[in-house]
Amino acid sequence: MNTQQKVAIVTGASQGIGAGLVQAFRDRNYRVVANSRSIKPSSDPGVLTVAGDIADRAVAERIVAEALQKFGRIDSLVNNAGIFSAKPFTEFTAEDYAANLSVNLDGFFHITQLAIAEMEKQGSGHVVSITTSLTDHAIDGVPAVLASLTKGGLNAATKSLAIEYAKRGVRVNAVSPGVVKTPMHGPETHGVLAALHPVGRMGEIADVVNAVLYLESAGFVTGEILHVDGGQSAGH
Repeated sequence: MNTQQKVAIVTGASQGIGAGLVQAFRDRNYRVVANSRSIKPSSDPGVLTVAGDIADRAVAERIVAEALQKFGRIDSLVNNAGIFSAKPFTEFTAEDYAANLSVNLDGFFHITQLAIAEMEKQGSGHVVSITTSLTDHAIDGVPAVLASLTKGGLNAATKSLAIEYAKRGVRVNAVSPGVVKTPMHGPETHGVLAALHPVGRMGEIADVVNAVLYLESAGFVTGEILHVDGGQSAGH
């Protein structure tokens, strides 16, 4: 077992930003542990896939245990798994509320707690969470209070954890995107979604991936909420 080569965990890794992150870390010669509910085994020996719902602590425990068994260490965690529900506040159901809290908050809590415990043992590590620019700049016509409630909580937790672990070698940051062109958004919506950004276009997967890679290499940066949102958070 080569325990010198760095290891990254990526949740929500089967498509979109998550799949882009897996490839980007492999291109940097990291081994990767990739999780999503329905992820399939990889033919790449440097990628270990672990299927399951990240909101389930048993799944988080399995991800960490298998990462350590196969690769011997955990250097980075990208909390990319998440759900986004946009509807008027009074139309959210109890099921909507439970689903958002389960994936966006429970999923973050379990895997982050377990990963940081391992990072602390080795005296180094980095956690990045993918949140949303809507937590800083609400947009008329995009009612998404559950995204603000959960992802805003992740932004606050990012700063809190960054300070708690600053002297222990573990950095904690977040990337706060605008609307990104992923399979979640059908092509028929792209024109309207592009117009939500002052720069006049949607984000690309590469925009978010590059932001994560920047934070990964920025050893003097912790507690940062990096906006990758085409100017949304600056104003309209």
